[in-house]
Amino acid sequence: MINKISASVTEALADIQDGAIVMIGGFGGAGQPTELIDGLIAQGARELTVVNNNAGNGETGLAALLKAGQVRKIICSFPRQVDSQIFDGLYRAGKLELELVPQGNLAERIRAAGAGIGAFFSPTGYGTDLARGRETREIDGRMYVLEMPIHADVALIKAEAGDRWGNLVYRKAARNFGPIMATAARLTIASVHEVVELGALDPEAIVTPGIFVQRIVKVPRASRFSTVATVSKQAAA
Repeated sequence: MINKISASVTEALADIQDGAIVMIGGFGGAGQPTELIDGLIAQGARELTVVNNNAGNGETGLAALLKAGQVRKIICSFPRQVDSQIFDGLYRAGKLELELVPQGNLAERIRAAGAGIGAFFSPTGYGTDLARGRETREIDGRMYVLEMPIHADVALIKAEAGDRWGNLVYRKAARNFGPIMATAARLTIASVHEVVELGALDPEAIVTPGIFVQRIVKVPRASRFSTVATVSKQAAA
C-alpha cells in the first residue's frame, strides 16, 4: 500500500545530507514551509545551497536557517528587503555566497529541470553583469543569454491538503513556487494542514500529483512559537 505520510517533521527530514541543494517554497512568507525549515535547523544539515525567491525575512523561517550558519550559498531573486538583516550581515561578512537570478529566469530554470530541458535562452539579463561570462546568441534580431536548469536534492514545500499518495492542493498565493519545485527535486517533502482520504481531492483541483512527492507530514495551524517548541521536542526525542 502506498503511504507517503511521515509520522513527524523529524522523521521526514532525517536523511537530508550536508551539502545538499535544497529548494524551499514561498514568496516571502506566503507558502513558506516554516515547520519544515525549523525541522531542518533542528536536524542540523550544513553547507546547504538554498534555492528560494527571497533570502529570508526578520529572524524566522529561512532567515533563521541562515542565522544558524547552515547555508553556504543561496540562489534567489530578491535577497535584500527592509527586514533581510540576517542575509545582509552574512553576505557582507563573506559568510554566504549569492547567485542572483531574475525572478522569471529563476522560475523557468526550476521548471526546466522538472521538464527535462537541458537549457534555454532568455533575453532577461543580457548586457548586464548577470550575463558576464555566459553564452549569448542572437535570435531573430534579439540577444539572449543561455540559462541552465536548477536541479535539487530536496524540495521543501507547503500545501493546504494532501492524501497518502502525495497528491497536493494549495491555498491561493501559497501555491507560488511549490509545484515547480516538486518536479525539480529528487526528494520532495510537503507539509500539509490536512490529510484527506483517497478520492476526497477533486482531480481537477490537484496541482501537484503524487508522483512528484515522496513524503508528506501534517502540521497544525498553530503559532510559530508552539511550532518551534514541537520541532525541538521531536529533535530531542
